[in-house]
Order: sequence, then C-alpha cells, then structure tokens
Amino acid sequence: MKNIIQDSSRVFIGTDVPDVYQNPFGANKVYGVVKPINEDEVIKAVQFANAQNMPIIARGANTGAAGSQIPVVGGELIIDVSLMNKVVEVDLETMTLTVEPGITLENVQKIADEHGLMYAPDPASKMSSIGGNVSTNAGGMRAIKYGATRENVRGMHVVLADGTKLALGGKTIKDASGYDLLDLFIGSEGTLGITTQVSLKLVPKPKFNKSMVLAFNDPFTATDTVIEILKTGILPAALELFDRESIKFSESFLNKKFISQTGEAYILLTVDGNELTNINNSLDLIHQIGDKKAIEQIFLNEKEATEAWQMRDSILYGIMNATYFEMLDEVVPINKFADMIRYTKELETKHGIRVLNFGHSGDGNIHTIMMKDALSDDVWQAKRHAFLDDLYKEVYRLGGLISAEHGVGYFKREHFLKMTNQENIHVMKLIKKALDPKNLLNPGKVF
Repeated sequence: MKNIIQDSSRVFIGTDVPDVYQNPFGANKVYGVVKPINEDEVIKAVQFANAQNMPIIARGANTGAAGSQIPVVGGELIIDVSLMNKVVEVDLETMTLTVEPGITLENVQKIADEHGLMYAPDPASKMSSIGGNVSTNAGGMRAIKYGATRENVRGMHVVLADGTKLALGGKTIKDASGYDLLDLFIGSEGTLGITTQVSLKLVPKPKFNKSMVLAFNDPFTATDTVIEILKTGILPAALELFDRESIKFSESFLNKKFISQTGEAYILLTVDGNELTNINNSLDLIHQIGDKKAIEQIFLNEKEATEAWQMRDSILYGIMNATYFEMLDEVVPINKFADMIRYTKELETKHGIRVLNFGHSGDGNIHTIMMKDALSDDVWQAKRHAFLDDLYKEVYRLGGLISAEHGVGYFKREHFLKMTNQENIHVMKLIKKALDPKNLLNPGKVF
C-alpha cells in the first residue's frame, strides 16, 4: 500500500492506525487506512485491496448515524476521502456545482451562497461530507420542498470493487437513457461503489423567507395541523415538530428560553420565495388554520427566527450533554405521524426507556430518541432491543420504513433484514453480487 501512496502521512498500516478508525465496540482491527488526494489514488487503493481480497470501507467526515462507516469484520482497508475536498467546477449557466466527496456540506452551502444560489439539502450535521450525504441519501429540514440528496445530484463518479470507474449522469436535467444507475448508487451506503466526484444541483436563492411558531396542547393536534397546512397547497421550506421536553434540552444547552413557553408541542416552519406578498398570504392562511387548533401563534422577526431555528438544531447537543442516547429516523405516511408518536410513548411506559420525539413532520420522518439515563449497559441493551422490535413492527404496520435519511448501516441491519419484504432483499442481493461479487465493499452493512 505504501508503494501506491508514498506520502507516509497519508498511509497507516497495522498498529499505526489511529484508534478513531477502529471499531469502538469490537476487537477486530482494520488492516490499514489510506487518505487519497485524488481519484487515481482511490482507484489504485481499491485495485490493491481487490487483489488481496481485502474488505474496503469508504469514509468521509465520520458523522454517519447508522454506523455505515464503522469496520465490523476486521482486516479492512479504510479509504478516508476527507482530503479530497476540492471544488472541481462551478457552472453558473447550468447551476451545477461539481465537487470531490470529502468537501463538507457547510462549505458547499457557503460556495453556493457566494454565487447567489443555494444547495437546498440541509442535514443537521453541517460538517458531514457530501460523499457521506450521497451514500445515505441524507435529507434534512428542507427536504419537504426541495427534496433529499437524491433529488439534488446531477452526476457522480463511482469506483467499483475491482477499480473500474463509472461516470454517471452529468449536467442534464432529464435522463431516460437506459437504467438509472445514478439513483442506484445514491443511498447505497458504500456497498456498491466509492464516490469520487459529485455534480450537485443548485437553485436560485429565495429572496425572502419568514418563519412562525405554533404551540399546541399535545403533539397529536400539532400533527393534524401539519396535514391541514399541506392540504392548502402551501409547501413550506421547512416544517418541524418537536415536543416541550425536547426543546428543554436546547434551553439548557444554550441557556436561553424558546420563544413560546406555552403548551406541550410546537410546529416551527419557514415559508420562502421571491414574492413577499405570496409569503405573507401563506402565513396568513396558516394562521387561520392555527386559530382552530393552536393555543399560541407567533410570527417571528429575522432575529427571532434565527434563534428559534438554532434551538431546534441544538436539541441533540442538549441531549448529548445529558445522557447517552440512540436516535432513530423512522418514516411513516404523514397521516400516521401522530399514531407513531403516540405509540412511542406507549413503548416508553412498557419498556422503561425515556423517549423524545421530534422530526420533519411535513414528510413523515420522525426522530425518536431513546435515552439510556441511569440504566446499566446490560439492562439498556435488553430494553433497547425489545423496544426496537416493537417499534419497527408498528412502523411497517403503518406503512412506513425503517430509515428515512440515515441509512440502514450496521445499527439497523438486523431489523431491516427481518422487516423488509424478502423478495426485495433478494433483488438487492443480486445487484450487490453483480457489482461486488467478492463482497468487499463495506461488508456487514445493510445485508
């Protein structure tokens, strides 16, 4: 491996591998880590591993929430693409930004903004890598209007398990030329290929945006209100729901109070566009709906909106300061959002695990938080497993899915294989075998 990448600061073998790359939960050690700086080095590293029948894991910013980046079988070569963080091209005419996979979401959004444009996907971790976003089809709060990562990728380069490079898509808006291979690799969690370049769709940055908060006595009335809002044809740029208990963690973390101290559940939403009159009309219509269901409604000025969204973004940081937790990302039809939240609270009582819920209510994506608190490790694992068994059975009964934006990875693999239609699993395995016959790419994930 050191003959391929001769810069010793970018190659770590055996005992030289930093602990951050090892599996924190297991004894199996990786073979080594390489940090390529270009596509050619990725190809050569993959060819080396393939010749040795060595498992390969692509890794970006290590922010994945489902464990896709964690080595689990031992002996892996980890290809860390974090140094491949350059902008390849900004094409203002086609509104396409082409980047390497290691660039962070924060930098992509900044570059787009500098040109009066916007990269619409907005996952919570701004330090996540674009390659990682592509591998999990990351969503975020603006997915309700602008789509998840999948809807915002025009093209990409992918290296297969034998070192073959594919150039997929491009700058065109439409493509009906054969099978959609681009979509196949997006969301495949590094099990089918390694992303080495991505062409992203940019959109004109909206001139205006306004936000408001609606407070409710309970989350069930709040979810009913979400459906009523969407039925009007209004499509907010973001539409979030969280309970009072969740926002308390932000209040503690930021040492400030949320703008509404009334009720037990909140909707925080933003409407954007280029016509201020249209935005105001939309908010007025939402206010009329809220008059029938909410116990408080607040139109936010720019400063208040910034602070409110900061508090929504800080819920997880507040929980991190308080206890160990596991965050889920189940998704159900939007008319089942309230049923799912209600069921998680039943499981809280049944299994003795404290539960919080917040999420992207406009697209049915719930982030259920299971908190360990003072439970011993053994008790936590037993309760966690029983909780997840019950939870995912209900998710599928309601017509939902196990993951909306984090992926299956390692942590959800057991329940994914148990709950998913076996014919679907069979076809997925056929695709995997065709593209990676030796099962070298990210083994132990998804399947």
